[in-house]
Amino acid sequence: MAKLKALLIGGTGYGGAELLRRLLFHPQVEVARVTAVDNVGKALGDVHFNLAGLSSLRFEQVPAAEAAKGVDVVFLALPHKTTAKVVLELLDSGYGGRIVDMSGDFRLRDPKAYETFYGVAHPRPAMLETGAFAYGLPELNRAALKGAKYVASPGCFATTIALGLAPLAKAGLLTGPVHTVAATGSSGSGANPVIGTHHPLRASNLRTYKPLEHQHVPEIQQTLGAVGAKDFSLEFVPVSAPLPRGIFATTFVDVPASTTQEALTQAWAKTFEGERFVRIVRGDRQPEVVAVSGGNYVEVGFSLGPVTGATRRVVCFSALDNLVKGGAGQAVQAFNAMMGFDEGLTLAEPGLWP
Repeated sequence: MAKLKALLIGGTGYGGAELLRRLLFHPQVEVARVTAVDNVGKALGDVHFNLAGLSSLRFEQVPAAEAAKGVDVVFLALPHKTTAKVVLELLDSGYGGRIVDMSGDFRLRDPKAYETFYGVAHPRPAMLETGAFAYGLPELNRAALKGAKYVASPGCFATTIALGLAPLAKAGLLTGPVHTVAATGSSGSGANPVIGTHHPLRASNLRTYKPLEHQHVPEIQQTLGAVGAKDFSLEFVPVSAPLPRGIFATTFVDVPASTTQEALTQAWAKTFEGERFVRIVRGDRQPEVVAVSGGNYVEVGFSLGPVTGATRRVVCFSALDNLVKGGAGQAVQAFNAMMGFDEGLTLAEPGLWP
């Protein structure tokens, strides 16, 4: 079987680097072209030092419609709002191949929510309303990915929090407002340094940003609503943490007082049965970033509190690498599912330890 020819648009960022690290070794893919608006003409390894000597490709600055000629799949590693314009350029030019998008431009189904959280009206709202892009979270949306033409890969916070809460949603226990605090590494802010990612300010600091208004909130609510959450709303506070990679989420949920440890253990086991990239952590240890950094795995777990009146508190924990399972690795996993490949192609190796 001939390899699929792939185009990567936006290859100089951290997401692009991680995509290339996976796709250059994918047995079913040939990376045919990589485009960008910066570092044009440079070899891949001159920008992403870990890729030195692995490819003869160079970054090109070519219009998307022209670059996509003759390729089977386009991977987009661009910022939101920019991505939607590029997708429309591809589709309006007659491009007939597949698209895997890592931005937030096609994840939501409600154009009003997109405008509220992304600050602009969507240029093609009907594509949101009709679900033109399948949501690329295989553990919760695998059936829709099989044979899909276009995939919207989930956000990093959205993946972490949604997988951490999915067992409660599926068990009918996720209702009303819940509260999440999630800490993220500096690579989530992109490759170009800004004051929030400058090492002297980040390395020994914790600070919040976009409290209660992060753009992944409607995505999380949409995702969990689709698997059973009822009248669910999320109050989410993201935290900038002093680590390069990783997200750690802690979510507080009130459940009926009759809820037992055994019932929750069964809910977690049932939700993630057979999911190779999800590890349920039990016993004395809870999920942690160092166990998943560099890999496509996510750790999930919970702690059940005492009965207080009619309810008791469940604290849900989840951790992943924001650039892999929270980004490019998940995009490749969704691509594998879309094409009917083994989902673990180029993703099965564990992360780094320590």
